[in-house]
Amino acid sequence: MGVITEVADLKRIYRRRVPKMFYDYAESGSWSEQTFRENTSDFDAIRLRQRIAVDMAGRSTATQMVGEDVAMPVALAPVGLLGMQSADGEIKAAKAAEKFGVPFTLSTMSICSIEDVAENTSKPFWFQVYTLKDNDFMGRLMQRAKDAKCSALVITVDLQVLGQRHKDLKNGLSAPPKLTAASIANMMTKIPWGLEMLGTKRRFFGNIVGHAQGVTDPSSLSSWTAEAFDPSLDWDRIKELMDMWGGKVILKGILDVEDAVKAAELGADAIIVSNHGGRQLDGALSSIRMLEPIVQAVGDKVEVWMDSGIRSGQDILKARALGAKGTMIGRAYVYGLGAKGEAGVTDTLNVLHKELDLSMALCGRRNIEDVDRDILLVPERFAGNYT
Repeated sequence: MGVITEVADLKRIYRRRVPKMFYDYAESGSWSEQTFRENTSDFDAIRLRQRIAVDMAGRSTATQMVGEDVAMPVALAPVGLLGMQSADGEIKAAKAAEKFGVPFTLSTMSICSIEDVAENTSKPFWFQVYTLKDNDFMGRLMQRAKDAKCSALVITVDLQVLGQRHKDLKNGLSAPPKLTAASIANMMTKIPWGLEMLGTKRRFFGNIVGHAQGVTDPSSLSSWTAEAFDPSLDWDRIKELMDMWGGKVILKGILDVEDAVKAAELGADAIIVSNHGGRQLDGALSSIRMLEPIVQAVGDKVEVWMDSGIRSGQDILKARALGAKGTMIGRAYVYGLGAKGEAGVTDTLNVLHKELDLSMALCGRRNIEDVDRDILLVPERFAGNYT
């Protein structure tokens, strides 16, 4: 496979190895994909100030996210269908995160269940929920997460309705994949992936099938999903879910100053500035452009993190410099998982950490806690009134 020196190396292997349906699921946005593209291009527009003659011995990227020690300000974001990118994918990603020293977040729409991941890891992980209509199911889902000793709940607040993702519709995305002439032809070129899948019993949505009312097999899942999300979600409902959990809560999907202030007032432990990786409202601003106005609006009332568009350690450094206490990565570790399983996720984390560490040093900082906006040159278009 060659030496892995950047996330792009893993992406190339991933594309060759995983069926098109699941590659497209990760590597796409909604509608025209404008926001999906700008999530990364806006990072590229921010430049770093190189500094010299500064003592760079004893550098550290270690910090905390919601009171938990982390090797760098990064957590693995909740991503659905990881077990379709690589057999038992959620378990592999969780193990890699645990060994590296960063949090892993399990998606409700995972292939491996909460119990599967808990049985195969030794440290608490985080669990993500959507706001669903079925309150009884949500209550049981949260209780299962508590029983598994999950240390924080991530509530996704930007998915009341599902953004239209053209590629998923055209590919007929499903888990396990539906056998059509096109999907069979494509999977015939992905033999190693197929052999891995034959070796696992985990091919369905482990947190849902057999747990949600009326969902006893995968054939009934699609209709359940279409009706499951709660379009009537409001702040009262979010507060109700926070109280139902009773522990640390992170609200994911904040992209507006007013919403950020409200989330802070509600008592969230952290908020994630996110546009769902460009998979919801196409035409919305990139997460990195909205980060600083939100940080300025909420001050120290709540931890502010960001996701969407991070592909390098320099991106992590830029987010930190603009005020993010932490970041979440999604696609970057999916590339590694699909390419090489657990080892690939470890490769992703090692690459990001090395880029973060060296870039921090070349900007004249030796501790992540000392990184600030002074290391950046930010385009004028990033300034403005976003309220």
